[in-house]
Amino acid sequence: MAASEADHALTAKKQKLEEGDKIDSALSPLKSFKGFSFEKVLCENAKSKSLFIMGQFEGSDDKAVVLLEKMPFSSERATNYVCQDTNLKETLKNDIYGTYDAYIPVQENAVKATVIYPATEKHITKYTDQERFVVTETADLYKSITLPYLEEKEFSVQWVYNILDKKQESERIVFEDPDPETGFILLPDMKWDRKNINTLYLQAIVHKHGIKSLRDLNGTHLPLLRNILKNGSVAIKEKFDVPRSKLNIFIHYQPSYNHLHVHFMHIKNETYGFAHLLSDVIENIELKEDYYQWKTLTYVIREMDELYKRFKDAGHL
Repeated sequence: MAASEADHALTAKKQKLEEGDKIDSALSPLKSFKGFSFEKVLCENAKSKSLFIMGQFEGSDDKAVVLLEKMPFSSERATNYVCQDTNLKETLKNDIYGTYDAYIPVQENAVKATVIYPATEKHITKYTDQERFVVTETADLYKSITLPYLEEKEFSVQWVYNILDKKQESERIVFEDPDPETGFILLPDMKWDRKNINTLYLQAIVHKHGIKSLRDLNGTHLPLLRNILKNGSVAIKEKFDVPRSKLNIFIHYQPSYNHLHVHFMHIKNETYGFAHLLSDVIENIELKEDYYQWKTLTYVIREMDELYKRFKDAGHL
């Protein structure tokens, strides 16, 4: 959600299994992985310390994707890491330097688990390790390849509407401007644990429907974009005491889900993807109101994405 279908869809599908119960709906709560059958590892990422697994829950033919991520350290709990309950196994000793495998107390060694269930082929593809390619998308290529693909597929954003209608995740809302044209809901991204302020990450989801991506933005949307930039920053300052000067505020292209949303991320968080700073977007549209209907945009696409196949079949990859 705070990313991205990769972010907010996680929330809509997230669940916890009641011990001894079989899963019979996407919203059943989970207390353990009892009844989960491992099928395969989709991807592992040493940099982000994450592992993506596919499997099935007992009593269901639907696939499930489980995202396991190491939790960041907390400075407030530092003394719990270097205590007598932490066991050390030496791996190297050289003069004054020693390295160890440290086995900290289990309560300090939590792993964040996100469950997507039932997982679609799109989810499975998204979390599968695969080759990536750079696409240079001109305005003409957007009209002839990308836009028809988006219109044909009509990817569901019902989980987004559930948030906007407060049917889901209302307790997580940090700020809301309810105006149907310029309003938005601000809430934490699922990647942020809300403990480490240096990894602060929120998303502003606009109330207005029909804006799929950066490509749709024009001069009529300037009041909306300015409102998000100003009041989103103010809300984060008031709630988390992080000033605008410490925030990267941006839009992804391609986005992970096709309903306009803006990312607010602490500058110490280094993961931005193919980001377009919101202040730059506003200035570009002020200079030329249909700027993004003509701008050539560059982004990365993955081998298993159908959009990659369409660009390749058209001779552009």
